[in-house]
This record gives sequence, structure tokens and C-alpha cells, in this order.
Amino acid sequence: MNDNGKGQAHAHRSRDGEAHAHRHDREHTHSHQNTKTVLNRLSRASGHLESVKRMVKDGRDCSEVLIQLSAVISALKSTGKLILKDHMENCIVDAVKSGDKTKIEDLTKAIDHFIK
Repeated sequence: MNDNGKGQAHAHRSRDGEAHAHRHDREHTHSHQNTKTVLNRLSRASGHLESVKRMVKDGRDCSEVLIQLSAVISALKSTGKLILKDHMENCIVDAVKSGDKTKIEDLTKAIDHFIK
């Protein structure tokens, strides 16, 4: 059930039959502009990481492996930046308009994890 458009609420029954309800407030009501690009980049990075795993398995030179691994890390960071940009341009703009300080706090936590 939807609760006034502010997340998805639903109920469960535990194994002992006791009911409890909770809501998921991570629902987005807007579209992201870069979803296809992000998915394509993640697929390429995943494929590249698989090739790095094969390099390690095949006993390739450590320097070559590190260079290729660095390329994967760079691709993931670049993808993260794109997700962040999209999030700020869409989710955060909506959050500011609606006065949702929780979304801004969540973004701050996410940035802290992302830039470690």
C-alpha cells in the first residue's frame, strides 16, 4: 500500500504469526537522466574486472595487473560521479523543494563513503 506518496508501506507476519508493518522510504517518484549510461558503464567495468581476474589467474605480470585494476577503479569512480551528479540534479532538487532534510543527510553520508 502506498502511504500518501511518501514511500511504500507493507506488513509481514513473523514465523510465530505476529504481524508487523514497516515502510520503505527509498522510493523515487522521478526519473534519472543517466540510468542507461550508468548501466552501460557498470557493465563495461564488470567485464574489465573479469579480464583482470583472468590476468591474475594466468599469472600475468603484477605491474600489468595493477595498471588494469587502476583502470577499473577509475571507471567505477567516474560512474559514481555520474550517479552523484544525477542524484543532485534530480533527487536533491526534489528534496530541497519538498523540505526533505533526510535526503540531504543521506547524500552527505553517501559522499563520505564514496570519497574515502
